[in-house]
Amino acid sequence: MNITRSLLSTMALVVGVAWQPMATAQGSDPASTATSAPSAAASAATPSASSPSASAPEAARKAAPPVVQGTEYTEKGADTCLGCHDPDSDTSTFTTADIFKSRHAQRGNAHAPFGPGGLQCEACHGPGARHSVKGAKTAINSLKSNSFLSARERNQTCLGCHQGQTRNAWHVGAHDRNQLACTDCHKLHTGNDAVLAKTTQPEVCVGCHTQQRADFHKASTHPVRFGLMTCSDCHNPHGSTTVAMLNKPTVNQTCYTCHAEKRGPMLWEHAPVAEDCTLCHSPHGSVRPALLNKTPPLLCQQCHAPAGHPSVARTGAALPGNGGVGAAFVVAGSCTNCHSQVHGSNHPAGAKLMR
Repeated sequence: MNITRSLLSTMALVVGVAWQPMATAQGSDPASTATSAPSAAASAATPSASSPSASAPEAARKAAPPVVQGTEYTEKGADTCLGCHDPDSDTSTFTTADIFKSRHAQRGNAHAPFGPGGLQCEACHGPGARHSVKGAKTAINSLKSNSFLSARERNQTCLGCHQGQTRNAWHVGAHDRNQLACTDCHKLHTGNDAVLAKTTQPEVCVGCHTQQRADFHKASTHPVRFGLMTCSDCHNPHGSTTVAMLNKPTVNQTCYTCHAEKRGPMLWEHAPVAEDCTLCHSPHGSVRPALLNKTPPLLCQQCHAPAGHPSVARTGAALPGNGGVGAAFVVAGSCTNCHSQVHGSNHPAGAKLMR
């Protein structure tokens, strides 16, 4: 029996495993039981990586109840809010009392939060009974970017009252897709919302649209930075099913709102004019005259080949005095020196848009 055990032990060492004698029908081997008992105790005494004590901080974070908005309103309404949100809590950029300068606080307006039967502050910020209790200051819709509510949840407060044709497509607009909240553009606690005024609205928009800010400062541009136009004259910031959230179904129809003389139909039409104004023009601004994308004749020669025509690219060799053939036709207004009616002509002899 001892010889057999020695052979088995030797084989176990060769394969690299610990050998334990098998239990017999009469009972387990006393020696093996005594040997395995201390190792089992040592294993139980060693804490594992997945023990509760090792993940206690993580478990505590997971066990923390989520912040939720209360369901009970305050008894005194705005009087309860103003008890804490007084002039001492105002900042250089925010004043609580300025809400009373806006339309939201008109007492005679039945649709206003402060109108007859309105919920006052809680009409927008939600039930505030829990918020007014010490230790639960976050349990309210603050309408701020750091709120525990998502942008879409915060927007539901505004869209609950501000519904109409101009906001029906908010859910398909780029602003909603980018999780933009109403209060990212609009300021409620103020008598004059900057985004609603023609002279100040562009500054709100270009805070995000930085490329357009640069375009508006180019040599040729629409008079947006001078306060004569606003972004909303062409775009619907509350959503649209058209490209770039335009007010009209197409780019051309949007342009025709001001440039009606280009509308047509014309007896002799210029194909890119009827197709898309932005094929030739950059609507937000350009360093070239008339908001052109390129300088003629390069712009025209994107479609029209110069072969067989007294038109060459404007280079040093083609300028007058250097022997360039046809150079006189491309100086000054370039192609428009002759083809002056580039947007179309109604003249019987205007097939080449020359009259």
